[in-house]
Amino acid sequence: MSLVKLSIKGISYSQTQNGAYALILNEVDGERKLPIVIGAFEAQSIAIALEKEIKPPRPLTHDLFKNFAERFDIVVKQVIIHKLVDGVFYSSIICERDKIEEIIDARTSDAIALALRFNAPIFTYKNILDKAGIYLKANPSETDKGSQEIDDVLSNPETFGLGEESNQSGETYSKHSLQELNELLDQAVEQEDYEKAAKIRDEISRRQ
Repeated sequence: MSLVKLSIKGISYSQTQNGAYALILNEVDGERKLPIVIGAFEAQSIAIALEKEIKPPRPLTHDLFKNFAERFDIVVKQVIIHKLVDGVFYSSIICERDKIEEIIDARTSDAIALALRFNAPIFTYKNILDKAGIYLKANPSETDKGSQEIDDVLSNPETFGLGEESNQSGETYSKHSLQELNELLDQAVEQEDYEKAAKIRDEISRRQ
């Protein structure tokens, strides 16, 4: 299976789930976006890594991991989002020490937070992007908006709480037909509600 390189487009606060965020990954050589729901702590950690000039007074968990890895000459080479099951993304961190590679299982949010700190590339398999990727209409203001979304994460006090990666929501889509779900997905994408779009997409994937 061929790998597709991803970049981080931005982070959007969930309007439906308190303390949750949608991490938006962008297909580097394409137009598809891959939204992944993550917790507040992970959103904070990723946002801080994106803003190179911001340094917390004490190391965050992912900073501590990086310091620990560097002390023992361990390098994160790349991160691969390798599986999608029931709306949950599974990732692997490819590490290297003394020219020996090791593969470590990790939550996608943690893997991406570490990839940023090691300047490691992020990949997923084409079949996962085919299944979960979302096309967004071109918008000249997307770059500025993405930067604003990251600023919102950094300035929101809730980002300093503990969060777990989750796809749970008070809203359920199990009673909708596939046609209705696809219509809701189009509406969510048009409204740039990526977190809602991710949940609808996951429900569609579960039925296919």
